[in-house]
Amino acid sequence: MRVIAVEEHMATEAFLRAAHGLDVVPGDETEMELMRTLETTPRFRARLADLDARVKEMDTLGQDMAVLSLNPPGVQPYPAADAVPLAREFNDALAAIVGRHPGRFGGLATVPPQDPAAAAAEIERAMGPLGLNGIMICSHTGGRYLDEPRFAPLLEAAETHRAPIYLHPRAPSMLAAYRDYGLSGAIWGFQAEAGLHAMRLILSGTLDRHPGLTIVLGHLGEGIPYWLRRIDNRHAFATRTAGAATPIPRLSLTPSEYFRRNFVITTSGIDDPDVLGLALRAVGEDNIMFAIDFPYEDPAAAIAFLRDTPLTDDQRTAIGHRTAERVFGIA
Repeated sequence: MRVIAVEEHMATEAFLRAAHGLDVVPGDETEMELMRTLETTPRFRARLADLDARVKEMDTLGQDMAVLSLNPPGVQPYPAADAVPLAREFNDALAAIVGRHPGRFGGLATVPPQDPAAAAAEIERAMGPLGLNGIMICSHTGGRYLDEPRFAPLLEAAETHRAPIYLHPRAPSMLAAYRDYGLSGAIWGFQAEAGLHAMRLILSGTLDRHPGLTIVLGHLGEGIPYWLRRIDNRHAFATRTAGAATPIPRLSLTPSEYFRRNFVITTSGIDDPDVLGLALRAVGEDNIMFAIDFPYEDPAAAIAFLRDTPLTDDQRTAIGHRTAERVFGIA
């Protein structure tokens, strides 16, 4: 069985040197202090930057391909004047890496939502001359979300150029309640943040304006597949009952219909057969892709999960590679 993993982070030494020398926008200091501490740890830095070692590990495990993306939160914590050239330089390097390893690496470009016009231009370049497979956006940018009108040029470019948007978590924009007990990170805050962002895209009417968008969510959908029935039920109640909710736009579809039409989810970080079974019933195997979440999860354990979990042959094929080939345009 071909195995393609689609949430596989990396960074170049040049990017890390440049990014660590930049000022961070107000509000993102705590998250970036933690991330820079990780990125300066020798073992972790090597896992991000040594791609020759990664290919050898993939060979040992029987992993055919990895779709690479910049270590989160990408260029989003930096002022636009720094983020725009930094994104271009990273994407040039990523395209070169993909070109040197044909069939082993794909790539998701990083873009600077701080400057939506520049982000739109970078999407066109990534999906055109650079030959990459989509983009990754690490949820909010300065506390702003993609449903807001200012980001329309970015979404229009993604739709026009058929660029899937991998909506990756980061520390929540409303950080105060998450500061204690490690809650701001992957224990809880990451999925709460990414799930919030996805729900804003659904309930705002953004997917009526951009019906051709494809949004990818990791961690088996950041909790949303398991709430779809209640989301539909409460949305219907709120639209017909005065005072049941703050004002909400009228939508063409139910929330779950948008989720099944516009979203694809990945297994990253959740090697649980019971949760995968529920996801399969909620969205079907053609909307689920395999991911490891390298270097934050154990590749051997993730691949063993894909191979050993009770699935039909068609389900395993779809999750292992077929859905990724369709979504990311992989030959």
